[in-house]
Amino acid sequence: MIAIKEKFYITTAIDYPSGLVHLGHAYEKTTSDVIARWNRFLGNETFFATGLDCHGLKIQRTAEKNGMKPADFVKKNAESFHTLVKEWNISNDDFIMTTEDRHKKVAQEIFKKLNDNGDIYLGEYEGLYCTECEAYYLEKDLKDGKCPVHDKVPELIKEESYFFKMSKYQDKLLKYFEENKNFVLPLGKRKEILNRLKEPLKDLSVSRTSFDWGIKVPVNEKHIMYVWIDALTNYLTIIDYPNEKFKKFWPADAHVIGTDILWFHSVIWPCILFSAGIDPPKTVFVHGFINTESGDKMSKSKGTVIDPIEIGKKYGADSLRYFLVREIPFGQDGNFSEALLKERVNNELANDLGNLLNRAIVMVEKYSAGKIPAGKTDENLQKELNLEKIQKHMGKFELHHGLSEIWLFVNAVNKFINDKKIWELKGEEQQNALYSITDSLRIIANLLNPFIPSTADEIAKQLGTSLEGANACKFNLLKEGTNVNKGEVLFKKIE
Repeated sequence: MIAIKEKFYITTAIDYPSGLVHLGHAYEKTTSDVIARWNRFLGNETFFATGLDCHGLKIQRTAEKNGMKPADFVKKNAESFHTLVKEWNISNDDFIMTTEDRHKKVAQEIFKKLNDNGDIYLGEYEGLYCTECEAYYLEKDLKDGKCPVHDKVPELIKEESYFFKMSKYQDKLLKYFEENKNFVLPLGKRKEILNRLKEPLKDLSVSRTSFDWGIKVPVNEKHIMYVWIDALTNYLTIIDYPNEKFKKFWPADAHVIGTDILWFHSVIWPCILFSAGIDPPKTVFVHGFINTESGDKMSKSKGTVIDPIEIGKKYGADSLRYFLVREIPFGQDGNFSEALLKERVNNELANDLGNLLNRAIVMVEKYSAGKIPAGKTDENLQKELNLEKIQKHMGKFELHHGLSEIWLFVNAVNKFINDKKIWELKGEEQQNALYSITDSLRIIANLLNPFIPSTADEIAKQLGTSLEGANACKFNLLKEGTNVNKGEVLFKKIE
């Protein structure tokens, strides 16, 4: 396996801390984490960013309802997001909050660039505004007079506003789409945006005067910067724009986002970057929603929202990480239920993987005095592992297919044990079979490290080896004479 890039920069969307974390936040962070860890596994210098979008009218109003100042409200809610990152073993390199001074500086600098380029002008805006989206809607885009995303009636707002000449960049944006077929993925989302771009782009209102919770517009401090100009700029702040880290990692290789914020990332963001003289990101990848078992959207009022921190404590982060990646095709909506989770944990993690490791360690202890025997991995078993196919899937963000392909090899090793009947073999033949199993498990641990890192660590520990990335995914590298270390079962069956 050979690394394709020298660097890889991936971001999640920055979450809006108007409430506590939910399973959708955990899903986006987990899938992004898998991609980041995979690139580190390949040997790429990887930077993985996440954080919180702290400003805007919605935050200000929610804080006031709770009798708190916005800064205190955001700080309090941020705790659950930090806990999620820790408990779910998310390997982000930095965590940004848009209230930080480093971000205010960059956001204002980008606004100045747009202004200096002649792309900002003062006017007046009147429109239907959804505070949940922090976005204006045309009446034709409403659904039964309500926001199509949040099912709430928008407010009619009229105020003085600075505008960004987004219309100026429509042709350049269309050309970028044409020249970069993977700019928006999956392809269905690309088509969706291109259909919307058949209509003329309107200039964008980029400041507010009706509230004060945000970053001041540098050319007129009576105005607060539109929250999406503020928020999107975080992707530059977190890699220290315009300094060396920025020069190394930009453009972003992947912004991983939810479908409800696709327009901001695939239209508004590249137009801002065009004006600022900065290249757009390479890919905006849109994941789906997590629904209930019946396919309904999770709802607080119906009591179907799942707390990822609590369920993580109940089942363990690796079980949930595995389930979400394996069960939900990346880029599509998927359903979650504890019954589905239990089924995969019991059948795949406990039976297929956990039982495989346990049998291997027990047999090495029984037939080889607890040491890895001399031997070579069976050539037919080697052919069961298709590294090229795994890498191809992962390079196309087909995480579910990549994990499924790894699992085919897990099952192949289980079949090898049963077919060979190692307990009936003698001498060199038995030693080669034992070596084949343990050497294969070593490779499986390395491959699974991006998906279920704690489990991969434990497999390596019990085999008496360590995780070394893609270069370790070659057969016959397990050292003869290494002591195995029988530990706890990887996954206990859930009743």
